[in-house]
Amino acid sequence: METTSGDHAIIVNPADNIAVAKRPIERGTVVRMNGHTVTVNGNVLAGHRFALRDIPAGEWARQYNQPFGKSKGIRVGDPISNAYLDSTVPHVDPATLELKTTKFDYVPENHIPNFMGFRRSDGRVGVRNWVLIVPTSMCSSHESHMASMMAETNGTYTREKYPNVDGVTAIPHTRGCGCDDGASVDVTFKILADYLDHPNVGAVLVIELGCEKTNAGLLAAWLARHKKRVDKPIKVIGVQQCGGTQKTIEHALTLLPELLAAANRSKREPVPISELIIGTNCGGSDGFSGISANPALGCASDLLLKNRGTSIITEIPEFYGAEHLFAERCRTREGAREIFKAMDRYAKYAARAHNHSMAENPTPGNKEGGLLNITIKSLGALAKSGTAPVEGVVDYGDQVPGKGLWLLYCPAYDQESMPGQIASGAQIGCFTTGRGTGIGNAIAPIIKFASNTPMATRMAGDMDVNAGTIVDGTETIDQVGRNIFDEIIAVANGKICKAELNKHREFAIWNENGISL
Repeated sequence: METTSGDHAIIVNPADNIAVAKRPIERGTVVRMNGHTVTVNGNVLAGHRFALRDIPAGEWARQYNQPFGKSKGIRVGDPISNAYLDSTVPHVDPATLELKTTKFDYVPENHIPNFMGFRRSDGRVGVRNWVLIVPTSMCSSHESHMASMMAETNGTYTREKYPNVDGVTAIPHTRGCGCDDGASVDVTFKILADYLDHPNVGAVLVIELGCEKTNAGLLAAWLARHKKRVDKPIKVIGVQQCGGTQKTIEHALTLLPELLAAANRSKREPVPISELIIGTNCGGSDGFSGISANPALGCASDLLLKNRGTSIITEIPEFYGAEHLFAERCRTREGAREIFKAMDRYAKYAARAHNHSMAENPTPGNKEGGLLNITIKSLGALAKSGTAPVEGVVDYGDQVPGKGLWLLYCPAYDQESMPGQIASGAQIGCFTTGRGTGIGNAIAPIIKFASNTPMATRMAGDMDVNAGTIVDGTETIDQVGRNIFDEIIAVANGKICKAELNKHREFAIWNENGISL
């Protein structure tokens, strides 16, 4: 039997009846912490939990002082597992919800610091300056990808030739044809328009096949119908018109120097950090994410919002069981209603389209890392939102309508949700991970934050900031939050993040209502 101090575990909130193991704890270990003396009754993995007291059957197990599952009869010292926990999802009746908006101190506008960004003709600001190749459908995605890759490897683009341009990138995807008319076509147009009009993009080459439902002519008509004026250099070519794949790629490479030269005329200039929009996201989460990287990112989000910036959180399924805690922070009751409506809409989508539930969200890796059910995962994911007042909900593909903290209606699948946040206007993505993932984006830097030091060390080539120091006890949430905020500003100023170094350029379009035909 080993006797240890509290350096083996964390009690997140004094009212919790469980503790989280910092490192593996063997059966029979005596843990003394915060007035508790507990003999652990079984082996507990890092990121997993054990009971600080008896939790009788039917009583809630609590972390963050929030319920995440009903006990089936848990004794003090027992490891917390699904064998002893009924993963009932706690819900709050929206009609009984009380708003709890707290005072949030904003920096005076004349004291907001600047960063160096690309001011566009419409007034928006980019943190990168890409030449973007946009395939109108899956049928021209290969040509678009090959043209962008060849441009960056055959000397068409070099930083020496075009010092103000970040490169040539493409957004290959699987949409645009073989689908129903209406919503499927509309959402494809919407997301493609969001990207070609994004302030991180300086010039655009559109490549169509020619006969698809989302061909270049129909895309132009959609832009005109929705009064979207894209004020940047754009050229359009077609695979069928050019005479096939090879000729299309060759023609694209002859057009890119003109677009690169046009984009290169844009230069960085001082702009207030209130112009920044970040997207906060997570993937490959573990039991430490909700007590280290996520709250630290929430702290950084608060710092940006206090400087009158904008933050977009998403992943609707990962609000399940904790949505009331987010809704009660809304400025208005209508905003709170929007939160609950979004949750209900997604639950119906999952049930209607796939006969599934949001409770199925946690992955094997999540569970192995300590996230036993959707509620404990959601409670930790919510920490990315910080403490700021909530403005409301933004629909997928729509632009955020104003400053502040917004919830984007989008899946939790990060390959769709992260591109969705960029589509809604985020210039930078902020991504926490516990298991480790290298995600990036085609036009935006994605800064990644590790929840634990072992993974941060093992995947140092992918992680930008180690928030595992919070678990280690060497830094506080506020200290790491400040580090993250400083990293966001540095990346906005042009610092290359690890995802960019590794050329991670993920992109996908989510189709909520579509079918393949």
